[in-house]
Amino acid sequence: MARRRKGRSVNGILLLDKPLGISSNGALQKVKHLFEAAKAGHTGSLDPLAAGVLPVCLGEATKFTQFLLDADKCYCATFRFGMATVSGDADGEVTHDGGAPELTEAQVLEVLDGFRGDIDQVPPMFSALKHQGQPLYKLAREGLEIERKARPVTIHSLALVEFRCGEFPEVDLIVHCSKGTYIRTLAEDIGERLGCGAYLSALRRTAAGPFKEDQSVTLGELQSLREKGGLDQLDQLLLPMDAGMTHLAALQLEEDLAFYFCRGQAVMVPQVYRQSEEGDIVRVFEMSQPLPQLLGVGEVTEDGRVAPKRLVVR
Repeated sequence: MARRRKGRSVNGILLLDKPLGISSNGALQKVKHLFEAAKAGHTGSLDPLAAGVLPVCLGEATKFTQFLLDADKCYCATFRFGMATVSGDADGEVTHDGGAPELTEAQVLEVLDGFRGDIDQVPPMFSALKHQGQPLYKLAREGLEIERKARPVTIHSLALVEFRCGEFPEVDLIVHCSKGTYIRTLAEDIGERLGCGAYLSALRRTAAGPFKEDQSVTLGELQSLREKGGLDQLDQLLLPMDAGMTHLAALQLEEDLAFYFCRGQAVMVPQVYRQSEEGDIVRVFEMSQPLPQLLGVGEVTEDGRVAPKRLVVR
C-alpha cells in the first residue's frame, strides 16, 4: 500500500527571495513547513552564498518544474580580481592572492566582449552534478578532481555596472544567461583571461524565466503572514501552476475531449492542427466556469493530435 503524504494538497508556485546562508533545499523545507504542504520542489539551486529569486512549486505544480529549470536566468554578480579560491567563490580556500592593483576598467571591458554569446564552460567541481551517483561537490571536499566535459551555454548579455580599483579590484556585473551557466566559472574564466585570477564574491539572482525579484517574498514575510492571517493568507501568494509556462500555446478542450485526454488518450483539436507542429508542447485546459481548469501539458503528434505528457491529478 502506498504511503499517504502528510500535509495539505495545495498547488501553485511561490516566488521566494532566498536569503544568504541557507541552501535551496533548506529554504524549500521552510516554505513547505509554513504552507503545511504535502509536496514541494524548487526549480534551480542557489548556493548558500547566493540570494534571490527561487521559484518553489507546491503540489501538482512540481510536475512542471522542468520548464523553469530550462528557463534563462538573470544575476547581479560581484567578481574580485587578483585572488582565486578552490571553489571559485568566497567560501573556498584561497589558492592565489597575488593582487591586481594595475588592472583597469578598460581591460575588463575588453575581455568581457569575448564572453558574450555562445561559449563553452567546464562545470566546476563544487557543483551538484553527479559522477557515478555522487555529487561532484562531495568528491571535491574529499580532494578528488574528476574530468568534466565542457558544455555550451549562452551569455545573452554581460554588462559592467561598476569597477572599483584597489589591490584586489572588484566589478559588479549584470548577467543574463541560459540554463546551466555557472557564474563562478564565468568569474574564474574571465580572471584567467586577464591573467590575474578571480572569484565570485557575491551573487543575487534577479530573475528566473518570467519571474522577477520584485514579485518574490522573504521567509520572514511568509512567517509574519502565517502568524497574522493563517494559511489562507499564504495561499493568496501562490501563482497558477502554469505561471512558468506562459510561453507555451494554450488549448481549451470541451468536457468530452477533456475526459479522454485525462485518461491518457490523444485528442484531435482543429486549432492545434492549424497552428502547431509535431513535437510542440502546449498547455491544456478544460473549458469550465468561472475559469478554465489546467489539465496538464500535451505534445502535438505527427497526425495533429495532442497526446498527454504531464497530467494534473484533480
